[in-house]
Amino acid sequence: QVQLIQSGGGLAQSGGSLRLSCAASGFPFSDYAMGWFRQAPGKDREFVAGVNWNSEYIYYSDSVKGRFVTSRDNARNMVYLQMNSLKPEDTAVYFCTAALNGLNHLRDGVTEYWGLGTQVTVLS
Repeated sequence: QVQLIQSGGGLAQSGGSLRLSCAASGFPFSDYAMGWFRQAPGKDREFVAGVNWNSEYIYYSDSVKGRFVTSRDNARNMVYLQMNSLKPEDTAVYFCTAALNGLNHLRDGVTEYWGLGTQVTVLS
């Protein structure tokens, strides 16, 4: 059974930091690009960050570049999103996702598996 179990998130002040974790199981983790999307109320789900299978390539959306860092640990089947210098506009539900066909597909939302999402709220 495929699972992407997310943890972390919660409430932060503007300028603060939070870390999201995603524990994967049930599929060959190191074969997949991994990444993060988010969805704010009333808005479409948007790409945030992604990392290819061996961490050689990492993509970020322009809105988080320089503030967020994603990483993966293939030995532990984990992917992380370190969020720094948070802004109120980062408030959203964040989703972990896995794409078999690589980072470009992941960035376009063509993915195989999704986590259930975790709320991040940034107070001004």
